Amino acid sequence: MSFVEYSELIQEGDVVIIFLGHESMMPVKVQSGAQTQTRYGVIRHSSDLIGQRFGSKVTCSKGGWVYVLHPTPELWTVNLPHRTQILYTTDIANITLMLELKPGSVVCESGTGSGSLSHAILRTIAPTGHLHTVEFHAQRSEKAMEEFKEHKVSHLVTVRNQDVCKEGFGVTGVADAVFLDIPSPWEAVPHAKRAMKHKGGRLCSFSPCIEQVQRTCEALSDHGFEEICTLEVLLRVHDVRSVTLSLPDFGPEEGSTDSTQKEEVPNTGIASVVCKTATPPREMAGHTGYLTFATKPRD
Repeated sequence: MSFVEYSELIQEGDVVIIFLGHESMMPVKVQSGAQTQTRYGVIRHSSDLIGQRFGSKVTCSKGGWVYVLHPTPELWTVNLPHRTQILYTTDIANITLMLELKPGSVVCESGTGSGSLSHAILRTIAPTGHLHTVEFHAQRSEKAMEEFKEHKVSHLVTVRNQDVCKEGFGVTGVADAVFLDIPSPWEAVPHAKRAMKHKGGRLCSFSPCIEQVQRTCEALSDHGFEEICTLEVLLRVHDVRSVTLSLPDFGPEEGSTDSTQKEEVPNTGIASVVCKTATPPREMAGHTGYLTFATKPRD
C-alpha cells in the first residue's frame, strides 16, 4: 500500500480506510492479530483484512458490514488526525492546478502541519518529483516524517524542522513551485524566491485574513513577482430532487387536441406536474482562506 501507487491486496502494515458511511470513516493500520471495534461489531485484521482486496465488503461480528478502501489524499484529508487547521479538497484542487504541478515537479512547502496538502502534492508529483516541506514545530515535524514513512512516500519528501522566515527552505534554485501557509508569509517571500529555479516558477500563499494578503502582495511585488492575484473558493452544492408543481387552469384551448395526461394533487383535484429541480442549500460552508498566486519571472 502506498498513497501514490495502487495495490490490489491488503497486507500487514498497510493503512486502510474503514468506510461505514459518507459521514463516518476511519483510518486503521492493519496488524496481524489486532481487532478494530465499529458500531457494526469487531473487524479481525488477520481474517477480515489481510489478503483481502481493497474495496472489499467486510462483514463485522454483529452482522453489519463495512467497505475497506485504499487510502487516497482525498480520503486522508477527511480522516487524518488534526495537529493543526488543515486545507480541504476544494482549496487543494485549485492549488495543484494553479501551481501547475505535474509528475517530476519539485515543490517547497511551509508549514507541513497535519500533512493534508502534502499528501495531495506527493500524489501529483510522483514518481520522479520531490517535496521539500518545512515545519517550525518539532513534534509536528517528527509526526509528519513518521506518517510519510508509514504511507510509503518518504522517498519523495524531505522534512525539515526550522523557521522558514529566518532559515528558508534549506534548498536554492531547485523549486518549480512554492506554497506558504504560515502566519507571516511576507517574511518568507525572499526565501521562496531563492528556493525557486532560475527559469522561474509559481508561488501560492494561503491566508485567512485580508490584512495578511495585502502585506504578502506588497512583498511579492517588491521582490519582482508578476501576475499577482488573490482568489477565494466557496463551494455551493445544490440538492437535486423531485418537486410537484400545480398547473393553473386556463380552460380548454380552441382547437386543442392535446391528449397529455395530467396528474392531480391528492385530495385537491388540482392538476400538477412532477419535475426534477436543483435547490441551493439553506446553509453553506463560509470563508476558509484567501489563495494568493504569483509568478517568478526568469532570472
